[in-house]
Amino acid sequence: MLTMIYPIILVSVLAALGNTVGARKITRDDMRAHQLEAAQRFKRTPHNAVKRSNGVQNITFSNPRASDFYVNGSALPLVDFDIGPSWAGLLPISGNANETRQLYFWFFPPGPEGSLDDLIFWTNGGPGCSSLEGLLQENGPLSWAWGQAKPTVNEHSWTNLSSVLWVEQPVGTGFSQGTPNIENEDQLAEQLVGFMQQFLEVFSELKGKKLYMTGESYAGTYVPYIANYIYENPSLLDLSLQGIWVSDPSLSWDVVQEEIPAVDFVHKYAGLFSFNQTFMDKLDKKAARCNYTGYMDKYVTYPPTGLLPLPGTSVEFDKGCDVWDDIFNHALIINPAFDIYRIWDTYPILWDVLGFPGSFPQKQSPIYFNRKEVKEAIHAPIDTKWTECSNINVFPNGDQSLPPAFTVLPNVIEKSQRSVIVHGLADFILIAEGTRIVIQNMTWNGLQGFQTPIANDSFIVDGVGAYGTMHSERGLTFYEVALSGHMVPQFAPVAAFQIMQYLMGFRDMP
Repeated sequence: MLTMIYPIILVSVLAALGNTVGARKITRDDMRAHQLEAAQRFKRTPHNAVKRSNGVQNITFSNPRASDFYVNGSALPLVDFDIGPSWAGLLPISGNANETRQLYFWFFPPGPEGSLDDLIFWTNGGPGCSSLEGLLQENGPLSWAWGQAKPTVNEHSWTNLSSVLWVEQPVGTGFSQGTPNIENEDQLAEQLVGFMQQFLEVFSELKGKKLYMTGESYAGTYVPYIANYIYENPSLLDLSLQGIWVSDPSLSWDVVQEEIPAVDFVHKYAGLFSFNQTFMDKLDKKAARCNYTGYMDKYVTYPPTGLLPLPGTSVEFDKGCDVWDDIFNHALIINPAFDIYRIWDTYPILWDVLGFPGSFPQKQSPIYFNRKEVKEAIHAPIDTKWTECSNINVFPNGDQSLPPAFTVLPNVIEKSQRSVIVHGLADFILIAEGTRIVIQNMTWNGLQGFQTPIANDSFIVDGVGAYGTMHSERGLTFYEVALSGHMVPQFAPVAAFQIMQYLMGFRDMP
């Protein structure tokens, strides 16, 4: 009898499994139809809940010199669509007749639905990394990101909001010319404002616009210092600074933004790191010995109970306490394409037209901005070898300025209409929990840190839903963006677009 029961049971189980599989089966056509519907909804999202003027005309510049910088948007090499009119080239950092230092810029007027009253300034970080990376792969009118065979229209370009000015700065970055000589952020700000003065003389129709200073990574240091310089010297620039955006920003000490949160970060994304238990035990013991364990729970309270202490004696890390480097080196053993900018990338490394996808240089293709025909089209110096991040030190003796959270950032927040700090949650080079520490240790508008907790699922993106967290107090709004690594406009373009809408006052709610 038993020999007959087993086959009957097996047949019944197989039949049940077959019914289950059949019930869940989805054809490729069905799958693609769902994806197409979602993609169309994704494209429409940025245009929701936006206050806009009814149509705009292209900007016309009266200064004859402006024509020297004009870029024909229908003739950009390897781009098979018209990106519209723009202006690009080199301008000096001062009005001195013998000035040899020049910054490279690329300016785009607003698209059909953008505002003529505003101007967004964007800079990448590094220090010494090119803002053309931001233009081509983050928030410009065309997108040529990692793995793309050719460029496409960027549906979420910030030119759909207003005019945008991308600048390669400081001296020594990208196509910019001259010998770097700055020692601190105040000197960087002085040179950038000097460049802006020259820019506004050529493109004088932009004078009086509302200005938004934006940037990512080490621009978390650049932007607050530049903004502070503008606020403290209001007669130097005929623009009305309204606020700042810094994303995945360098705001404080490395031990705060990298080391303290690193092991907790690995536990949070344990499946992606896939470390064995032996190594995790070593990390946990080192984190405990270096006073990293439990730091968030003990000190990052809402409101804070006092100034937050360093875990040791160094603003980098004490001897034997560099857990960040331990994690990075071990991650490479498991995944040779491990990307500190977006932790779930895997092997093989994607082809990149700019030659630097993620953590590693990619040498498979000619670098786009090193093509002669591209340089000619955008008025870039032919004899300059462009690299995404400079091979020379733009601060020859290092940046002597203190991190902005200790100096200028509170003043900038207080003087701005709105300020936003944005952080991608999949970024390992600068970790979101470290930015929470920075905020809770900073005093602005009379109080230290946020007074009430940051709620989960509090960042709602139109047409998408909960996309991370958001918290706003006393002129500062903090965003943590899900599904984004270090470059938020590249990895989460709809979220980035909505954040910029809020910063510019096109949305009433964050």
